[in-house]
Amino acid sequence: MKGDKSFVDHIRIRCKSGDGGNGIVSFRREKFVPRGGPDGGDGGDGGQVVIKVDENTDNLRAFHYDPKLIAENGAQGQTYKRHGKNGKTAIGRVPPGTVIYKSPAVTVTDAVAMERSEDGIDLEPVIDLTEHGQEVTLCVGGKGGRGNFHFRTATNQVPQEREMGTDGSEGIYYLELRRIADAGLVGFPNAGKSTLLGKLSAKKPKVASYPFTTLTPQIGVVPLGGHVRCTVADIPGLIEGAHENRGLGHEFLRHITRCRVLLFVVDMAGSEGRDPIEDIQTLRTEIKMYDEELSKFPWMVIANKMDLEASTENLEFFKQRFPKVKIVSISADKEEGLDKVKDALEEIMEKQENA
Repeated sequence: MKGDKSFVDHIRIRCKSGDGGNGIVSFRREKFVPRGGPDGGDGGDGGQVVIKVDENTDNLRAFHYDPKLIAENGAQGQTYKRHGKNGKTAIGRVPPGTVIYKSPAVTVTDAVAMERSEDGIDLEPVIDLTEHGQEVTLCVGGKGGRGNFHFRTATNQVPQEREMGTDGSEGIYYLELRRIADAGLVGFPNAGKSTLLGKLSAKKPKVASYPFTTLTPQIGVVPLGGHVRCTVADIPGLIEGAHENRGLGHEFLRHITRCRVLLFVVDMAGSEGRDPIEDIQTLRTEIKMYDEELSKFPWMVIANKMDLEASTENLEFFKQRFPKVKIVSISADKEEGLDKVKDALEEIMEKQENA
């Protein structure tokens, strides 16, 4: 993400599988066996390029300094009909929630220079990786060629024929991480999302009184009733025009596409001169402009900073403007109303499970 190279949530990589090894022309020559016949072995198969989901990986940083996966070539065949060694498979590990796209047929140099958010090129979806251990083969290795042993016949005892190994495949792929969480905290910078996540879970995101403290998505586990738990994502703060990729823009919005419910955190006190009603309208508009389907997700409002002056009066106006919207009043800083948030989450989770 911008400003934080330790967290990478989208990257373009080059993948190339190994070429198949060549078969060889060879004849058995030993003492007392002057004409032992053909014994040229087959070439080894080229290695494949595989992407595998690893739940211990939390972003795509491993590809940032080396954006490629190159598999080994197969070794050529050997004498005595020995098979050449197969090329080693190149395995790239990605976190759950990674979507893989294939770039169009352009040169490798051009494709690496492209940025999906700027060039407008349509990418072909390959697979959506969501489960630990799930894997996909992006490039299949070339086949090893046959040695001259396979070309012997009754009329051709000294065949000079052999097969060359076939080339491996290659391509440019775009990896995009979309964090998986049950609930996403959506709001403007300084609305109190990080503080709320820190109070609800054991996650301790950075908290400060300036915009964009959170530059990367943070996920915390929130215990609900019984043994039920849900994951909550603190997404970087949104600004007006985010659907056009302003501010953190798409860096923020892509991570809420997997959430089951959206929690709009609003500074109900208007402590930075903001209007809570305008804030929620802007937030809803930005999400709808980015993805029409997102606007249909279940959602509720977390009215935060209720311990500050003007919050009570603003809340009354807010309820009049949005009478059908579920609103939970809290003060994350004072740890007031947190149980109501957990109860609301548990109710939503149960409804979705029953559905």
